[in-house]
Formats: sequence, structure tokens, C-alpha cells
Amino acid sequence: MNRETLLAYAKKQYKTVPDYPWKSSPGNAVLRHMDSRKWYGLIMCIPREKLGLPQSGMVDILNVKCDPVFAASLQNNQGIFPAYHMNHAEWISILLDGTVNEEQVFDLLDLSFSLTDSAKKRVQNRGPMEWIIPANPKYYDVEEDFKKSNFIDWKQSSNVRVGDTVYLYMGAPVSAILYKLKAIEVDIPYHYEDKFLHMNRVMRLQLLERYDESLYPMSLLKEHGVFAVRGPRSMPGSLSLKINRKVKS
Repeated sequence: MNRETLLAYAKKQYKTVPDYPWKSSPGNAVLRHMDSRKWYGLIMCIPREKLGLPQSGMVDILNVKCDPVFAASLQNNQGIFPAYHMNHAEWISILLDGTVNEEQVFDLLDLSFSLTDSAKKRVQNRGPMEWIIPANPKYYDVEEDFKKSNFIDWKQSSNVRVGDTVYLYMGAPVSAILYKLKAIEVDIPYHYEDKFLHMNRVMRLQLLERYDESLYPMSLLKEHGVFAVRGPRSMPGSLSLKINRKVKS
């Protein structure tokens, strides 16, 4: 992981062109929302000693916004620190020198994008929407829960509302959409935390359909503009038609 990889991801995922607003620090890059221009990331090159690191020299870091409780727990992880030159309660600094793995950096950038997205304030006035949400089979056996009930509680995605459709994308080694669900209740207070996950709200999802893993793999998703599912994202209309109308390729 380095700044070039991160900027390439931000461009592909969010169409972000970095802003370099400081003449005195021409290498410092701000990542902004296209509509509101609010920051969701800040890349800086700083002396390693500023983070209390023993080595000398400079290092690239990424500042992202984070849930305060989650931020406090993350700061126990190697390569993640209280935010340099920003609010320590809501922002963290991440080393971009390979200490933190690429997947986690992308996930934290996605979280920051969601937390700083002004559009979510307008969500309550819109009609039902469709979302793709990732699941990691290494940490949670979804099918085992569905054997017990057609309902599961899932970490609340800020933009999902009652009546929305949720497609559950199962990560590697499956790498395919396996379930279609409906949000029947949202913003349920719930507290859970381990080294992989922090939750303070959940949404209740009802199982509508199961799919064979051969039907909607990542290779098909890419044909419809979905190149990664690292966090909740809206469902492309063409992919929705493919699934719901079973349009033949």
C-alpha cells in the first residue's frame, strides 16, 4: 500500500481527483466529495518522529474519519494512530508504508466517505433503493443463520432504510452475490465489538431469495461497473435488471 495505490482506488471508486491546496506543503492531498466538497481523506508526508516512531525520515499517512468508539479500538493496531493535526476523537492516521494491509486501508477510506457524505441526510425523502453489501465468509457463516430463520440482524448501513433491497455479496473465496434481502427494520440499538467488527446499530433483514454462486460472480459484476464491494454501495440499474428480470447475456 502506498499513496499511488490509494489515489487510484479513490479515483475508481469515487471519481475523486485529489486537491493540493497548500503551497507550503505541495505533496499534501485532500480527498473531497464531488458534490459537497467535504473532506473524506487527507494524505500527508510527515516526519516519522511526529507519530512517535523510532526510525528517522518521512512517511506518508492517510487521515480518515471514524466512529469514535471504533477509532479508539483501532489505535491499538500497528500502523494506526490518533489523527495527526486533526480531531483525535473522530479521525485517525494510517501509515501508508505497508504496515496496514491494503484491504483495511480501503475499508477505512470507504467508512470515512460514508461518515462525511452529506447525501445521507437527504436519504429519508427518497423511495426504496437497492444496495450491495459485502459479507466475509471467514468471519460469519450467513447460511448457518438462515437455516435457523429467514431473518438476520446486520450492521447498520447509514443509507439503508426500511423497504430497501439488500443484495449480500459474499467475499473470497466465493466472490459472488448469494442472497437478496429486504430491510424490515433499521437503526436498532445494539452493541458488539471484537478485533474485526464494531457495531452500535443493526438493521433487520428478511431473506427473499438465494442464488447459486455461479449466477452473479464478481466477473459479472465488473461488466456492470462494480469492481469491488468493500462497503455498502448502490446497485447499478443494469445489474438489477439482470438479476430481477433474468436478462440473458
